Amino acid sequence: MSDPVNSVASPEPESAPLKPLKIVIGADTFPPEINGAAIFAARLAAGLVGRGHDVHIVAPAPTRKHGTWTEILEGQPMTVHRLRSWRWYPHPWLRFALPWRIEQNSARILDEVKPDVVHFQSHIITGRGLSHQAKLRGIRIIGTNHFMPENLLEHTLLPKFIRPWASGLAWQAAARSFARAEAVTSPTRKAADFLEKNTKLDHVIAISCGINARDYTPSFEPRTENLILFVGRITGEKQLDKLMRAFAKLDPSLNAKLELVGGGDQENHLKQLASQLGVRDRVTITGYVEVEYLRNALTRATVFAMPSIAELQSIATMEAMASGLPIVAANAMALPHLVHDGDNGFLFEPGNVDDLAARLTEVLTMPEDELQALKNESLKIVEAHDIERTLDTFERLYRGETGVTDSVVERPLGKRAKLRAKIRSLTSGSDRGAEAVS
Repeated sequence: MSDPVNSVASPEPESAPLKPLKIVIGADTFPPEINGAAIFAARLAAGLVGRGHDVHIVAPAPTRKHGTWTEILEGQPMTVHRLRSWRWYPHPWLRFALPWRIEQNSARILDEVKPDVVHFQSHIITGRGLSHQAKLRGIRIIGTNHFMPENLLEHTLLPKFIRPWASGLAWQAAARSFARAEAVTSPTRKAADFLEKNTKLDHVIAISCGINARDYTPSFEPRTENLILFVGRITGEKQLDKLMRAFAKLDPSLNAKLELVGGGDQENHLKQLASQLGVRDRVTITGYVEVEYLRNALTRATVFAMPSIAELQSIATMEAMASGLPIVAANAMALPHLVHDGDNGFLFEPGNVDDLAARLTEVLTMPEDELQALKNESLKIVEAHDIERTLDTFERLYRGETGVTDSVVERPLGKRAKLRAKIRSLTSGSDRGAEAVS
């Protein structure tokens, strides 16, 4: 019989480390294209490679050259299967994989790679083929939606009166592809609810696209100029003409400047509009820039403006928040998840140029201590969108774990934001106000 005093308890057996996964990520848009969905797919893939997983990307080729090779993205090497693609001519740069070859290509790649999981980023072409072929092979499927019909239909030749019908067909196609997935995600709760409403799916999980806040540099030096910044695609759905008109309404004594960092088909139109409004000498439209320039612009700006009404999350807005900027954004779609009206910036009525100008003026004229409070709150709110949390959640889905829930626990509204939300609901009676108070 052993001595109970001198006996030593046996150590608990350590659980075996989880084996790395082989993951196929399918995307209809991927770098070098620049948009939120493409950036997210690249950052997700790079984060997974950094954790030791074997990641394969399936995406349209950015040129006529197609095939399989290793690419370095976000500092990490990964295997990229570039599919033969054609240019979508109504769009300034978008290319798409050939839809009549997607089933054949998907089958070939899945049989070669033999992945543990397929994660498609949109249902349009690549996701449709991969999800169908993965289902036939019994491979776990995860689907993520970054899609809004408004963003796509604008770049078609369809007349406006027929677009609602086309939008309905697009959602039906989305429902068919996402129904094959074991789990479906979207970047915010608002976006997840939007997807459920339009596809009749349920249990869509909200998982933030996530950012690495360490890549951005806030500045708390007293401002030396009033610089309004926008970062993103210079395209129609971003409503940058409204921002330009609001900028032209600002009091000239503010000596404000506007910088639009990005490129797109609206560059020339916006330059002409700035000239017509008499503000061309105070407006900079950069075109496409290197990431170092973008991050420097975020550091030196006074306020970030996001007039778009079709954002399912807005990585650019999160990058601005990680740079310690107050935000002025449209009270539309998922932006109120990021911008707590009065806490880290202000919301304006979508499309209302006067309201946008008033909110910009509110930031540009506020005392320095109040401006610093907005900046600090942006940093606190964006903490919930850390990329490591996003990676943790997707790893759990890839392994088939149950009970996975929304990855972001939102920071509660402050007193000022609650008051402004209550006033908005009382004065407008709109659903937007009611949602903000709840």
